[in-house]
Amino acid sequence: MTTATTPDLDAEGNTGVTQQAEDFLQLAAAYRKLNRAQRRRIAGAASPQTRRVLADLERTMALERSPGSMSAILTDGKEMQARHLDLIDRVFRDIARGHSRKVLITMPPRHGKSRRAARWAPLWYLSRHPNHRVMIASYSADLADDHGRWIRDAIVSYGPHVGLHLHAGSKAANRFDLADADGNRLEGGLVTAGVGGGLTGKGAHLAIVDDPIKDAADAESPTMRRRLWDWWTSVLNTRVEPGGSIIVIQTRWHEQDLAGKILEGEDADDWIRLDLPAICDTEDDPLGRKVGEALWPLRYGRKALEKIRRAVGERVWWSLYQQKPRPLEGGVWKWPWITDNRISAMAFRGVDLTRTVVAVDHAGGSDDVNDEVGLCAAGRDRAGELYLLADRSGRMGADTWGHAVCRLAIEYQADAIVVEANFGGDMAQQIVRQAWKDLAEQGETNGMLMPAIIEVHAKKGKRLRAEPIAQIYSQGQVHHVGEFPRLEGQMVTWLPGMDSPDRMDAAVHALTELADPAQEGLGTQHYSDQRLRGRR
Repeated sequence: MTTATTPDLDAEGNTGVTQQAEDFLQLAAAYRKLNRAQRRRIAGAASPQTRRVLADLERTMALERSPGSMSAILTDGKEMQARHLDLIDRVFRDIARGHSRKVLITMPPRHGKSRRAARWAPLWYLSRHPNHRVMIASYSADLADDHGRWIRDAIVSYGPHVGLHLHAGSKAANRFDLADADGNRLEGGLVTAGVGGGLTGKGAHLAIVDDPIKDAADAESPTMRRRLWDWWTSVLNTRVEPGGSIIVIQTRWHEQDLAGKILEGEDADDWIRLDLPAICDTEDDPLGRKVGEALWPLRYGRKALEKIRRAVGERVWWSLYQQKPRPLEGGVWKWPWITDNRISAMAFRGVDLTRTVVAVDHAGGSDDVNDEVGLCAAGRDRAGELYLLADRSGRMGADTWGHAVCRLAIEYQADAIVVEANFGGDMAQQIVRQAWKDLAEQGETNGMLMPAIIEVHAKKGKRLRAEPIAQIYSQGQVHHVGEFPRLEGQMVTWLPGMDSPDRMDAAVHALTELADPAQEGLGTQHYSDQRLRGRR
């Protein structure tokens, strides 16, 4: 700790100095443990000399508190601060306390993420752990080197204030070592690399991947995506020390970009995901925003964001700004049919449903544990409007999907469970009935009567099964309650002649059961060929 003023020494110069120093350090340690109000009361009652000492101690505490606090002190308040940047600070503080974390942060461009996560935060982390090594990777070596150069130069400028020193023999922008106050080499330092490049040498206690994708062209290229994933698995992950941490911070570009692959990976549950869209569209926002609130209103308010949306188009808007990448359209569903009629969970509270069903398109064959099971819930109101309520599809074996179906039916109080019976025949019914029995015995059904099981046989072509429902979408009568990115991506990219994916099939089964043409409320047109009634 550096202080502007030290306690007065006695006239002898040496007598009692050690004791005074120890007393001062004990007092400083006790002062640090006080809350802000207590510290203010002490400062208010202190002498001018003591106040100067306390002011210097407060400055040191601020430098140690967080990356944002450090940046504010060292730039005299010029560095921008915001709530979402505080969230990044909390991630680094958690890791600096010794917790091993894998964190995925997705947020829009031009919102300060790289400056905070790849510059100030590594500088702050090294000041707390000068014997640790940090790795920074970006889409290009030049960008990663820029981050390294900035941190190196910051150590030169601010080193005495934050307790950091460069080793005389290692000062390159892409690789440098730290030293103690006497110039002796420490274990800590920093190395940078571009995605696809090598990260040779010592391992890292903290690996930061910032902006791993350069642009839309790279995001759309299967070759570039595969190259990125190979580098991620075989290079970066192998360089992290046991107990180390990884932070990936990026703007979403594609449903199969690095963030998308991580969220689909075997260790997806190990990751902490902080999803920060430009405009809040969910009630479980990491910042606690209300639906419709901007991420950084002081810089990008709703009007500014709407202007950006018009300028970049819907697909770029949903990917880069809302962190929900959407694939190009195919030939049956169109994006506006979904996006223009979507409703929020809050708006849905005012809807009175007359029917609710759950539909499952279970995997066929003996190796079903490796296939995806389509599992969706949908409802209908008195006016005949249809609502897609949930998409709980995923990779499940026969020993688990039956329970998932029944739990979803309980959650939405479904009156029917629609099961595709092409594979397994009566076996699908038996799986559902046994799962319901298991849950009833465990008390999970809460006395609810078992929904009717409706078997469907998809004996007609995929196009004939999907087109009637797509037409109802085109009429604006199907409303998605919230976002279902993977299901919606399957819908808009599906072309007649392709195998229809399980999520889409489950949604089609559920909505078809609800869209019986004998019921009123389907709009001005019924299907004269009765395709909705007997198409299965």
